[in-house]
Formats: sequence, C-alpha cells, structure tokens
Amino acid sequence: MKPRVQARYWIETAYPLQDAAAIMAGEQSTGTFVRVPGETDELRELYAARVEQIVETGVVESPSLAGSGLPRAHSGPFTRRTAEVTLSWPLENMGPSLPNLLATVAGNLFELKPFSGLKLLDVTLPPAFLSRYQGPQFGVSGTRQLTGVYGRPVIGTILKPSVGMTPEQTAAQVKSLAEAGVDFIKDDELQADGPHCPFDQRVPAVLRVLEEFAQKTGKRPMYAANITGEIDQMLQRHDLVLAEGGTCVMVSLNSIGLPALTALRRHAQLAIHGHRNGWGMFSRSHATGMSFIAYQKFWRLAGIDHVHVNGLRNKFCEEDSSVIASARECLTPMFPAPHAGCEVMPVFSSGQSARQVPDTFRALGNGSSGCVDLIYACGGGILAHPQGASAGVRSLHQAWEAAAAGIPLPEYALQHAELRTALEAFIS
Repeated sequence: MKPRVQARYWIETAYPLQDAAAIMAGEQSTGTFVRVPGETDELRELYAARVEQIVETGVVESPSLAGSGLPRAHSGPFTRRTAEVTLSWPLENMGPSLPNLLATVAGNLFELKPFSGLKLLDVTLPPAFLSRYQGPQFGVSGTRQLTGVYGRPVIGTILKPSVGMTPEQTAAQVKSLAEAGVDFIKDDELQADGPHCPFDQRVPAVLRVLEEFAQKTGKRPMYAANITGEIDQMLQRHDLVLAEGGTCVMVSLNSIGLPALTALRRHAQLAIHGHRNGWGMFSRSHATGMSFIAYQKFWRLAGIDHVHVNGLRNKFCEEDSSVIASARECLTPMFPAPHAGCEVMPVFSSGQSARQVPDTFRALGNGSSGCVDLIYACGGGILAHPQGASAGVRSLHQAWEAAAAGIPLPEYALQHAELRTALEAFIS
C-alpha cells in the first residue's frame, strides 16, 4: 500500500457533512469548484484526497466566523453542524516536503465559504519524511548532557529587560544569573541584532563570562543566543556562537519559516531553541488556525531541540489543559517503531514562578530520565524575587524538591526562606 498523509480537522458548516468534507478534499487535491477537462476518474482515483472519517460532534445556533455561506439548494431552516473530519492524501502528491505538506493540509481551507469554522487538529506522517528531514539533533537527552542537569527540570530564565541593555550590561546580567545557579539563559525574542546591542558584540561578551564561570565552577549554563534573521545571517551567527564556545542558538519560528529552519538544522552543530512567538495567530480562535499538536510536528521534524509550550496559569489566554497536552506531545514519538524519535524538550514560560511547580509536576509525571523533562523558564520568577536572583533560583529548586517529595509548598516553605518569600511575592 502506498504511503499516505493524514490530517484531522474540526469543522463547522451549514452544508451536509459529507458534502463539506468532499469540498475540503477536492480543494486540496484534484478538484476545484467545477470539474475540468483532464480530471479523469483514473486521475482522481490515484491522486484525489480521501475522506477517511466524519464524526459529528454537535450543532451551533450561529456561525463562529463571519462570511460563511449556505448550500445553493438551501430553503427554509437549516442546521449548522460541527464535526471532526479526517482526510488523507497519497504521499506522492507533495512528496516528503514540509513546505508543500503545509500547503496541502493547511492551504486554502480556512477561507472556504461553506465553513463558519475550520481548524487543523493533527497530522500523521509516513516515515518517508525522515529521508529528507533530520529532526532534533540534541532533543531531551542532548540538552541534559549539554547543561549537565539530570534528575530534575532544567531551570532557566530570560534576559530582562527584553531590549535596551548594552552588550556589557547583558553580559553582567548573565554573570549574575550564572552565579545565582541558573541552568539555562535565553535572549528575549525581541533582542536579536539591534544597534544598541549588536549580536557580534553581545554574544562574545556573554560567552566570555560563561567561560570564566565554567573555569571557576565546572558548570556552564546554556545560553540560547537569538540568531533570528535572513538565512545567511543565521548561519553566520550560528558559527560565531560555535566559535565562542556556545552550545545553543534560538530562532523565532514563525518569523523564519520551515525552509530556513531546515537550512539551519543541516548546518547546525548547536542545539536549536525554537520560540513560537506569534503563536496566537494560529491558536486563539477555537474556530480557525491549528492546534499546537499539529503545529509542533512540522517544527520538530525540521529540527528544533526545544519549543515553548507556555506555562500553567500563564499571562496569556491559553488554558492549563492545553499547555499540558502540548508538553506531553513534545515528548511523544512522531513515528512508530523502529523509527520513533523526534522528541523535543518542552519549554515552560510566561509568568512562571515557584507557585506553579507542584501542578506542573503532577500533570506531567515522571519523564524518561526519572523526572519531569522540561525547561522551566522564569523571568520575573527569578529576577524579581525580593531577595535577589540567587534566592529566586533556590526557590525554584526548593519547589521542585517539595513537589517530588509530595510535600505541600506552604509546609516545605516553613524551613526554606527563599521559597517562603517567593510564595508571598508571586500570586498565580
């Protein structure tokens, strides 16, 4: 049997569900609004998308999105239904190509008039994609090796303020964070190569202080330098980080696109930290866009090693259940054995502090290394701790210790001043 790509969608439509699904399949394969010469039955049999499943999920009283239409034969009352629809395509329609896969499963569907709602929920890919794409180079186990952190989450932070610091000020903050005991430090996505903080000055300054810290202590925090830019710029910036002894680079995924990430991955000798800023364009509406479950598969296959999943009780609008589902998916193999692989490290961020630790621990359970596999990135949760950054880092370690031992935070805080202060200072 020839390999096929599958995609699952949520739809909302006034059309009969079978007709609506057929419109989706035709639009994204051999058909258009009318049958054309050359669209033979033989061609359709070989290359048309198939409707694999339709599961009706309910009815709605009014359209979720404006601009939808009614069937031409409509007269009188009608029912607007919701359903989950699974389509499949022969792999040879697009080949093992991520850009063309995206055009197929997430192309001219979202604006089709028969739909008052349409969202991509998931994709299932044949292992043939592994013949062209490398997936993560480091992933979970490689990140633990590079950071030297085992048996607990990687404790991380973000350089703040996001913009405005000079290279020297940035390096000074990194030095203080390293001395505070943090494992992972990242540039903010807004700071790449601004004239007040040029990349080729900031990165050597930062990595110099980390090298000095490593010489004194034997520990080298991972620094994710934001190399986002044109492809040639990203490759040059990667090489500068490598030459200066760095271990990680960061890119804004939605800004650079899949082909650019693929080019970077083929070149890279460093871990790639994937930031999903702009993700709300795809996710905020329940009625359009795509789920993170689908979204992250494209980027994992292209080669990221870490990806942001938000955090519990975050400052954005994502629900906790969605955050946890996203993190679990990052740690789930994309392909069946013997291929499997492509697991990446989920990054929790956005308003995180010691307070969210127990719920995060309970929701994710034990990871492959005997603990929760994630980067727990706290900006204000470390830098704004009333007793300083060192106390902020210690409060996080204490919170994870309490969670792993099953001890409530307030009880553990009685004997741990840094945690006690964090619980008083940060309200989640």
